[in-house]
Amino acid sequence: GTMAQDMTEKELLKMELDQLKKEVKNERQMVSKTGKEIKEYIESMSGEDPLLKGIPEDKNPFKEKGGCTIS
Repeated sequence: GTMAQDMTEKELLKMELDQLKKEVKNERQMVSKTGKEIKEYIESMSGEDPLLKGIPEDKNPFKEKGGCTIS
């Protein structure tokens, strides 16, 4: 079972309250502003992004070491 199942309702509520206390300190911003910043950041880093440009074969740790032949 998971840890949460072993906790009392009081413990669960305390955990939730602690989380909310952390979150209330977060500075909130409009998505219309942050979305644009995120888009600009992603576009500026796209040259370095292995998901976009791929990984050179010699640097890829997951490449096939050898094939298999069926005879």
